[in-house]
Amino acid sequence: MAANETRSWGVTPPISVAASSEREREITVSLMEELRRQNTFETEEESRRREIVLGRVAALVKKFVKEVSISKGLSETASNAAGGKIFTFGSYRLGVHGPGTDIDTVCVVPKHVSREDFFKVFEPMLCAMEGATEVSGVPDAFVPIIKAKISDIPMDLQIAPLGMSSIPEDLSLKDNNLLKNLDESIVRSINGTRLTDELLRLVPNVQVFRDALRCIKLWATRKAIYSNVNGYLGGVAWAMLVARICQLYPNAVAGAVVQRFFTIMSKWPWPDPVLLKQIEDGPLQVRVWNPKLYPSDRQHRMPIITPNYPSMCATHNVSASTLAILSEQIQNGADTVSKIIAGTTTWAELFSKHDFFHRYRNYIQVVALTRDPQLQMKWAGTVESRMRHLIMKLEFVDNLRLAHPFVKGFDRVVRCASEEEASAVLRGQPPSSPDAEGADGDAENAAAPHKVYLTAFFVGLAVRPKDPGDAGPRRLDVSFSITEFVKMVKGETFDEAKMGISLKHIRSTSLPDYVFDPGEREARVTGKRSKKSLGGKDGGADTPNKKPRLSTSSLTN
Repeated sequence: MAANETRSWGVTPPISVAASSEREREITVSLMEELRRQNTFETEEESRRREIVLGRVAALVKKFVKEVSISKGLSETASNAAGGKIFTFGSYRLGVHGPGTDIDTVCVVPKHVSREDFFKVFEPMLCAMEGATEVSGVPDAFVPIIKAKISDIPMDLQIAPLGMSSIPEDLSLKDNNLLKNLDESIVRSINGTRLTDELLRLVPNVQVFRDALRCIKLWATRKAIYSNVNGYLGGVAWAMLVARICQLYPNAVAGAVVQRFFTIMSKWPWPDPVLLKQIEDGPLQVRVWNPKLYPSDRQHRMPIITPNYPSMCATHNVSASTLAILSEQIQNGADTVSKIIAGTTTWAELFSKHDFFHRYRNYIQVVALTRDPQLQMKWAGTVESRMRHLIMKLEFVDNLRLAHPFVKGFDRVVRCASEEEASAVLRGQPPSSPDAEGADGDAENAAAPHKVYLTAFFVGLAVRPKDPGDAGPRRLDVSFSITEFVKMVKGETFDEAKMGISLKHIRSTSLPDYVFDPGEREARVTGKRSKKSLGGKDGGADTPNKKPRLSTSSLTN
């Protein structure tokens, strides 16, 4: 490269190669101090524990491959040589994980080890592993997965059988030829690691990228917009966006990257999707975003395309509703960071908690129920993975401006006086005692002989404003959307004797206490409400004199 040429880290040259200003360096120092106050860095003890757990899981994967190999007729020698190897990806591999963060892991195995073996053989082995708890396989997910905690370290494990008879110790996943003739779900699993490695290769300064990404991840988590499964952006998409800003400002410090992230993202949509580099891999044709060649890509509302082969849209779950929510939060973030730069506020304001459970008058509560804690993890995972379909169905409801899904479920346990009451609760009826419901770790729950396990998910409903001249009440009929959603979720695996699902409309005043932090509900009632809201309680569509009539046909199955 000639001395007067500027290196291009992405598909376009940098916007600026200037060094950051003194003020930008100052806010970077205060940003890192706030991130430490917010407990985003794990301790050395937890880091060591993660390494030990990964070593134990790696050994278990080899044992699993050997057992399956022997069961399928391979010799003792061939079974020992079959190997098996784990690769991490996501926040842990990027180096931006914090306390309690799960480790995304893919188990790479030989071609004769199947996905069915993963759930029938490896999952029980994992359950029997010392220190393993909350082991739950979700084979029907978009990417089949086993969730577990091992020595209190949460892990998400996927399987990727390669077209090889054995897995060598020095295997690298960089070779594109490894992906030939693999089905899409396996490619997605492998690409987690491949993408993470590519992101680290494509940023000018890895430490600046990591510091800025920690900030954006914390902000997105606090604002309840960090969730790919619910139609927001997951870790991959947020990391790609931050990496792109780093490419555009290669000499910027972390605080400056964050400021420019919000400034640029508040102007979304960009003219083109976010691409980190132009990919040319010789004989292997790489799909880059082109709406003329790939009409399906035009359906993506916020296309962010992965840089490695095969390129994919990392944001295919984003809906009209979640895009509106993302846009609002990004604009709010831009306003806050501008105040931080000006010195009129601090980074702590950027990380303030969301107001999801205060901003709407109407909510839909979706409850997944079972009688068994292991089955509950699987069933709740299945329901959560389908929640985005409910949102898309609700978007067609007349008078509904948007459907706002919350990013996580709330786990509860109901103590019942008898088997009959437990069966009734499973069907959606309330328990006889108002104090019967509690958290799973409650001492009272531990002693209860008849239990029902439940996970509650919530969707906020923002109503459209009345058109000028409209008279009379409006009707918000979501019953068809709910009915279709229940049919889809139940599918072929639903067992009425063991599982239940309940959907109902609730007012904000009837929200359960467990969705609020201690003292939060009371403080909010006495405090001032913000008028800056997407159809919220004040200044939006759903104002007190314009309350709609809601029809949900509350369903229980």
